Amino acid sequence: MSVCVVEKGSEVGAHILSGAVIDPRALAELFPDWKAQGAPLDTPVTADRFLFLTQSGSLGVPEWMLPDCFKNHGNYVASLGNLCRWLGTMAEALGVEIYPGFAAAEVLFTGDGRVRGVATGDMGIGREGEHTARYQPGIDLIAKYTVFAEGCRGHLGKRLQERFKLREGVAPQVYGIGLKELWEVREDRHQPGLVVHTAGWPLENDTYGGSFLYHLDNRQVAVGFVVGLAYRNPYLSPFEEFQRYKTHPAIRGTFEGARRISYGARAIAAGGLQSLPKLTFPGGVLVGDDAGFLNASRIKGTHAAIKSGMLAAEAAFEALSNGREGDELTAYPEAFRASWLHEELHRARNFKPMMSKGLVLGSLLVGIDQKLFGGRAPWTLTHGHADHETLVRKDDARPIEYPKPDGVLTFDRLSSVFVSNTNHEEDQPVHLRLTDPTIPTKLNLPVYAGPEQRYCPAGVYEFVAENGTERLQINAQNCVHCKTCDIKDPAQNIQWVTPEGGGGPNYPNM
Repeated sequence: MSVCVVEKGSEVGAHILSGAVIDPRALAELFPDWKAQGAPLDTPVTADRFLFLTQSGSLGVPEWMLPDCFKNHGNYVASLGNLCRWLGTMAEALGVEIYPGFAAAEVLFTGDGRVRGVATGDMGIGREGEHTARYQPGIDLIAKYTVFAEGCRGHLGKRLQERFKLREGVAPQVYGIGLKELWEVREDRHQPGLVVHTAGWPLENDTYGGSFLYHLDNRQVAVGFVVGLAYRNPYLSPFEEFQRYKTHPAIRGTFEGARRISYGARAIAAGGLQSLPKLTFPGGVLVGDDAGFLNASRIKGTHAAIKSGMLAAEAAFEALSNGREGDELTAYPEAFRASWLHEELHRARNFKPMMSKGLVLGSLLVGIDQKLFGGRAPWTLTHGHADHETLVRKDDARPIEYPKPDGVLTFDRLSSVFVSNTNHEEDQPVHLRLTDPTIPTKLNLPVYAGPEQRYCPAGVYEFVAENGTERLQINAQNCVHCKTCDIKDPAQNIQWVTPEGGGGPNYPNM
């Protein structure tokens, strides 16, 4: 049996972005001797803190009041990108072929509609679709089974869910956008293994979100902010909220005399168990965040992604051993339903619906659900709307004035994109496609004040004046592949497709 991995980043880990506090449970099942093998999980969690922030103060939650989902004993603060790089070397040592820099651009089907593999994208296509001097055609990769593990809002996974109607009978998927910076801080401000989470300011009570502050080794601190994409105010900017958060008196001291190293952003599938699509279709499966295996209450998905991949692999191995190919791997969802992962996601299923009721009421309900019922209450709440349906008209919203960045603690988008090492070949078709080019100026700008120029964390979208009117300019070379535009655009007019392989961010230690 042969296994091939196609990776759109320039290297394994180049596009990987997470907090990250990693639960090693699934990794230990995959590699029981992961410590001896040198897995880069070197910083065990030493302390947990949870703060509710007001504009000028903070309230710490005693440990005895914290639900278990916010406790991290036995977990590790780590760079998920570096863990993926290590996993890549382990896979190659076992004979797996890995092709970084090649983007899976198209799903291939048999005549009777089964998935038979993927095609990688052509290289060297000019902006107008012409072949340039560096043109190289993509290749067809034919497989007996294809595993789609593209991460949140995978562009092929999205098409597969539509083609095979995988979302019938389940709640809409809901998302957040996670923004992260990596800093090198002073020795006296560094506490390896410290994990800090906050809720509250600068977000309003009705907007889901919160922050993380993780102390790694080597005086590095990962700081990030998550905003639920069901927010209603079109003037809200997740990026600006993140910058504002760092100025809080309880937070800013960590960064005095510090240096920012890197920046990135990525959408998060937070719908939970009730939003999982059907996982199988003829010839393939969805795993990881391509399906939505994130435990939002724990802010963790790495262990769930690994476990889902293992369950799918075991089902594929059994099928191949029995001479099967191209059918549905029904043993995969069956094994998931019997696994500890299903039990964990079942306990967390009501977290996001409860938190959508506001910070105060939501926190109270989550406390009751997790502390009193242990996540096993005899009811399951659901999500009423997709995130693109929630914006109110600009006339019904309060504009938000954000302070200018100081370039020391707070920054603008373009300088942030610079430290994400994002690069795209400029002479290629724009990979952010408008189904109807008139919608941004006919709908989004007059009705919603052009929300794309605020929800994008990389300055991709801007409205510019031209001949007495305004038009939407798409700076696709800035794109960090977060997929927020594909999710939040109110008309679902923006379609994110993969650019040339190797393009996008190159995250170090993220």
